[in-house]
Amino acid sequence: MANPEFDIKRPTMIGDTADISLQKTIQILRSEGINPTVVMEFSPSNPGTLCGLNEVKTLLEKILPESGSEAWAVEEGNSIQAGEVALRVKSPYASIGLYETAITGILSSSTGWASAAKECVNEAEGTPIYSTGAKNVHPNVSATMDYASIIGGCLSCSTILGARMSGVTPITIMSHSLSLIMGDTVRALQSFDKHTPQDIPRIALVDTHRDEAEEALATARALKDRLRGILIDTSSERGGVTVNLVKEVRARLDLAGFQHVDISISGGLTPAKIKNFIESKSPIQSFGVGSYIASANSNPFTGDIHEIDGRPIAKRGRIPGVTINNRLHRII
Repeated sequence: MANPEFDIKRPTMIGDTADISLQKTIQILRSEGINPTVVMEFSPSNPGTLCGLNEVKTLLEKILPESGSEAWAVEEGNSIQAGEVALRVKSPYASIGLYETAITGILSSSTGWASAAKECVNEAEGTPIYSTGAKNVHPNVSATMDYASIIGGCLSCSTILGARMSGVTPITIMSHSLSLIMGDTVRALQSFDKHTPQDIPRIALVDTHRDEAEEALATARALKDRLRGILIDTSSERGGVTVNLVKEVRARLDLAGFQHVDISISGGLTPAKIKNFIESKSPIQSFGVGSYIASANSNPFTGDIHEIDGRPIAKRGRIPGVTINNRLHRII
């Protein structure tokens, strides 16, 4: 994966998104002339797939002084255990304290998304998964969510920025809107074919106007060898995509001589539904997963001071001193 470029926005840099208690702490310590060197450790509440460290590293590079600071972390995308130290930062408190909220927030959300994606990828047993959940989150975080999904094992995603950050090509298909406005699936696909660069695979959406098998055959006859695949995204009002529906469409395509046309499905997919399709040996070449990844619960991270000017310390209930984790490697 290419080195992603994360945009750390001004409100984060000036502390407007920080818990106000941290703002007050910095203010008081500055007024008292107190600025010890601390070691802070960040750990998840639950096991999962670690994500967000590259974004946190971008933040740390902006806020930490060039000397007297260092950061250690588990590698992005690795599995982590509940309570495992995923990030350790040593720094003057005045440099790091205000950003505890941002660091834990980045790690919590991104790890939640990546872990949900990993669940789907595991159940797919090698069948590609694409992240299509941008419409389910705020646009300020949609690309970050897509990036996290790819860290979790998705092959690609639907947003341009998320794909750019991840160093992949976004998945491009025709939309329901195009088909509805054009009034016909074949006409919409032909226009898509006309106005789309040749290196982008032609994938027809075949559930908009008529029976899925009927539209699949019509689009295949229209584009012939240029049609790479079809996407079935049958609405829940029509029962959604089922194992039998996929098998019927595959059989009708094969009988008509269109064995080269792949079948992809989407629409409310979860790990359990993906597992059902895989166990049923459904002839599916890829899954598009949206809401399950986008709406995943965050994996809450905590940030704790474990050392002050070389003296081991911790709040009650936690062990004072630096926590040993041989998986940590220096990132700053």
